[in-house]
Amino acid sequence: MIIGIRDTQELLSGKWKTEILGALYYRGKMRFMDLKRQLSGIAPKVLSKELKDMEMNHLVSRTVLDTMPITVEYELTLQGKSLHPVIEAMAKWGINYRKQLFER
Repeated sequence: MIIGIRDTQELLSGKWKTEILGALYYRGKMRFMDLKRQLSGIAPKVLSKELKDMEMNHLVSRTVLDTMPITVEYELTLQGKSLHPVIEAMAKWGINYRKQLFER
């Protein structure tokens, strides 16, 4: 059990990975600049690194479109989509935790 938690933490580590997963889950295929706009505050270099990590871990697929200028689209793989219940549970837990903090 602990190993599974550690593996999941490693895959999702980084400030932006869960937000990238959420954006791609709820919006579907997205171009790099659309993702950057969606995730306000992320630097292009950081977004690029996070997407490369996620692609390497088979969570995201990258498609280069034959357009001028060249366009790149990202979308969740089946493996990436399978993380949705985890992300959803984290979001619900965070909302409940925040409510409890403000009720004190």
